[in-house]
Amino acid sequence: MTPTELRALIRTVPDFPEPGIQFRDITTLIAHGEGLRAAVGHLAKAAQQSGAEAIAGMEARGFIFGAAVAVELGIGFIPVRKPGKLPVPTIGIDYALEYGTDRLEIDPDAIRPGQRISIVDDLIATGGTAVAATRLLREIGAEVSSAHFVIDLPDLGGATQLREQGVRVDALIDFEGD
Repeated sequence: MTPTELRALIRTVPDFPEPGIQFRDITTLIAHGEGLRAAVGHLAKAAQQSGAEAIAGMEARGFIFGAAVAVELGIGFIPVRKPGKLPVPTIGIDYALEYGTDRLEIDPDAIRPGQRISIVDDLIATGGTAVAATRLLREIGAEVSSAHFVIDLPDLGGATQLREQGVRVDALIDFEGD
């Protein structure tokens, strides 16, 4: 399936989570077997071309696509978790959101220094989570030079923020607006 055909599988929910927001819901895409396989295939091709040695995905939807891409490529998957979810000592990073702060954590033994990691997630909006994940992975010695998304909301500037961190960004689908 082409990115245009995949776009048709993504449901738009108006006024969620608040009035004026057009929420891009991937539930309808991941429920469609052929669509999910095609999206994973496109993301895997991009990650492979970037030289990824492992894939990192942020909780929770990044686990869906990131783990599938890692399996497709036969490489490891690095879960970037919400606080308190890992049973081993972690390192973490706090980052700002529009409405407060959040935190990401990772098992520092999950990667080896210099390992080329590609970030994979369902959507890039304002970029806060992806930039924080990039910084966290780099802090433990990873080389993060690419990030791959199903959806980019370019008007929200997240991809630009990642590019300013020296990360190559691509997405299968762009949706103008928020």
